[in-house]
Amino acid sequence: MGFAGESDGAKSGFRCLVRRKRVDSVHSKSSDTGGHHQLAKELSVLHLIAIGVGSTIGAGVYILVGTVAREHSGPALAFSFLIAGIAAALSAFCYAELASRCPSAGSAYHYSYICVGEGLAWIIGWALILEYTIGGSAVARGISPNLALLFGGPDSLPAFLARHYVPGLGIVVDPCAAILVFVVTGLLCAGIKESTFVQSIVTTANICAMIFVIIAGGYLGFKSGWVGYKLSAGYFPFGVDGMLAGASTVFFSYIGFDSVASTAEEVKNPQRDLPLGIGSALSICCTLYMLVSAVIVGLVPYYEMDPDTPISSAFASHGIQWAAYVITIGAVTALCSTLMGSLLPQPRILMAMARDGLLPSFFSEVNTRTQVPVKSTILTGLVAATLAFCMDVEQLAGMVSVGTLLAFTMVAISVLILRIITTEETDVEVSHGRAGVSGKKNNQKGEISAEYPLIAKVAAEALFNEKKRRKIAGWTIMFTCVGALTLTYSASNLGIPSYLRLTVCGIGGLLLLFGLGVLTFIEQDDARHNFGHTGGFICPFVPLLPILSILINMYLLLNLGADTWMRVSIWLLIGVFVYVIYGRTHSSLQHAVYVPASHVDEIYQSSVE
Repeated sequence: MGFAGESDGAKSGFRCLVRRKRVDSVHSKSSDTGGHHQLAKELSVLHLIAIGVGSTIGAGVYILVGTVAREHSGPALAFSFLIAGIAAALSAFCYAELASRCPSAGSAYHYSYICVGEGLAWIIGWALILEYTIGGSAVARGISPNLALLFGGPDSLPAFLARHYVPGLGIVVDPCAAILVFVVTGLLCAGIKESTFVQSIVTTANICAMIFVIIAGGYLGFKSGWVGYKLSAGYFPFGVDGMLAGASTVFFSYIGFDSVASTAEEVKNPQRDLPLGIGSALSICCTLYMLVSAVIVGLVPYYEMDPDTPISSAFASHGIQWAAYVITIGAVTALCSTLMGSLLPQPRILMAMARDGLLPSFFSEVNTRTQVPVKSTILTGLVAATLAFCMDVEQLAGMVSVGTLLAFTMVAISVLILRIITTEETDVEVSHGRAGVSGKKNNQKGEISAEYPLIAKVAAEALFNEKKRRKIAGWTIMFTCVGALTLTYSASNLGIPSYLRLTVCGIGGLLLLFGLGVLTFIEQDDARHNFGHTGGFICPFVPLLPILSILINMYLLLNLGADTWMRVSIWLLIGVFVYVIYGRTHSSLQHAVYVPASHVDEIYQSSVE
């Protein structure tokens, strides 16, 4: 009896982890009384491009070009940005399809909940909370030093804004960072359209600074003869390997376009505008990155570039010292825009998780006037401002990348699941009057079986074959992910003996190729055509493109360092504890009944009648 009870408990716990919700539809939206949980549909393509570009182009590009050119890429820096942009585009394609099919707040958390299950969705949501909180605080801490440069030097800010060392606590407080977080929080509370308008202005100023670098730097380059490209070491001084290493470093400068997906519920025409917004933002960022890097590495030899101020020093070497002010303004505006992009998605992630019952309903409340989750926004701002004020979060910056790359990986897996093993059943809330529909269906099936036995037999065989196909596809996707993990781990871990490393690499590569082959030849699920909101963007080259995205993201995840993973593991363990104590028992799917997805509309119609 005891073993049976333990077995039932284990099965129940496993069901909690794999239960999946349906795509938000007219049924779920109409059930929200008075539109209490609905956000304002105010965003167009131009708004989304502003959010995407503003969230992606940070001040890092003003520093990153020097470090990567000196240590990895040399004059081939533009190619490193191009390769990294193509790698980021793989994830962007996956985001574009899921965002247009499932246009609801929550981004990768929402997609994982629909396609994979509650357990992994919770992990992704919890990791994204960490990403946006730490990311916003780190960006805010970086603004005050750049502002000080505009006023003449590190100690030129007014006393109430300048950094101060607290001897008793051994910390450096940054009032300017906390004030900026509070200002951005206020803008976000005012409304999505108002905050996006301000972000558009700030992003435009940053783009103008980058265009100045491109035009003025191009003029200087043609005037001086592009001395940075006339080197004896050639265009690839560190070889192709160095260029690829540079691409893996600059890949993180493309992180930010996923903020567009978090605003999906606030877009007027999500099926059209979300894919256009994501694709346009990424294309603009990649073009600007490549042009800036191509100009700067041509002005001075890569080995003479200043790793801290590469662009300013490149202009100064040609006698244009005043360009440093324009570049500093670009860096400040880039940081301010990125700060807004970091704090914008966080309340929407919290709101989505609270809607699903995994967090208290406090986080899901939407202000009736501004139609934004004000309470979640204020709480997010308070936490981010506190961290920015009293903590040096630069050491925690790697944790931001973990959340992003986990989300990218899960989104790619979700596309594979959506296209090849579309969810067969969906949840329906238990209420009286709906069971009769199921009974009616069963009676109809019984009549068909009695009157047309041959048709019933063929239908039963087709159903059996379909279930078998989905089972094979599910196991193949799992083996593909295992192969990608094995290959990337053995390839990046140089401490393993060479013979063992090659063997493990071979095993991982074979699993990956096997999975790609099976998923390529297996027939994609016909139900994908009716899954979610149809008529939007369709990710091309499935399953190749998502598998490449999984491979790249796993490789980058495994190269983030042991210290970063140790910190992230502690945060994820706290998340598991919160889920077990609260989320698992308060989930909106706790008492859900699962029915075939094709019967949902009929069930809702009968319940209305």
